[in-house]
Amino acid sequence: MKSHPFDTSGLRCSASRTLTLGALLLLSACTVLPRAEPVDTYLLPPASLSRAPGQTTLPLSLRVSRPLGGVQLTGQRIVVVPEDNRVSVYKGANWSDPAPVLVRDRILEAFRVDARIAALSSDEQRLHADFELVSELQAFQSEYRDAAPEVVVRLDARLIQRKDRRILASRVFESRVRPAGAELTQVVAGFGQASTAVASEMVGWAVEVLAPCTAAGCPE
Repeated sequence: MKSHPFDTSGLRCSASRTLTLGALLLLSACTVLPRAEPVDTYLLPPASLSRAPGQTTLPLSLRVSRPLGGVQLTGQRIVVVPEDNRVSVYKGANWSDPAPVLVRDRILEAFRVDARIAALSSDEQRLHADFELVSELQAFQSEYRDAAPEVVVRLDARLIQRKDRRILASRVFESRVRPAGAELTQVVAGFGQASTAVASEMVGWAVEVLAPCTAAGCPE
C-alpha cells in the first residue's frame, strides 16, 4: 500500500487566516484606545541659598524624612485650587518627582548649604542618625485669590530625638508667593521660591533647637 504524507496546506491556510484575523482585531482595538495626553515635566526651580559666614558646625547627625501628605499632594501632578474647596491640577503638566520628594530634597539642600549640621541623610538611605526631621505636607499648590494665583507651601514639622523617639520641638512653616503672572512657568517659579523660603526657615529653627544637644541627646 502506498503511503501518503499528511496534507498540511489546509492547516497552513487556517493558521494564516487566524493570524490575519488577529492582526485586524488588534489594529481595530488600537484605533479606539485614547491617545496619551502630552505631558510637560517640570523640575522644582533651583534654590537661592547661601551660608552665613562664621557659623559653628554642630557635631550631630540628622535624617530628613519625606513628608507625609494627603492623596492630592503625594503625586506628581501640579495642584491648583481655582476656587474655594475645589481641587484641580494643571492639564498636561507634571512634577519631575512626587511633591513630598521635591520638598524633602529642597530641605536637604538647604541644610547642606547652611552646613551647620555635620552629617545629613534622608529616609531613602536609612543611615543611623542622632535626630530626625519629620513633617506633614499640608499645602503644595497654587490658590486663586482675586483672579490671580498664589503659591502656598505649608509643612507641619517635628524634630525627634531618635534614641527615645522624643519630640524636641514642633512648628508649622508656611510661605505664600505671588507669581509674576498666571502662566504655568511663572507659577512653577513661585513654587521654587516658596519651598526655598520654607526650607531656609526650617533650617534656622532646627539649628536653634539642636544647638544645646550632643549626639547622646538633648537636655530635658
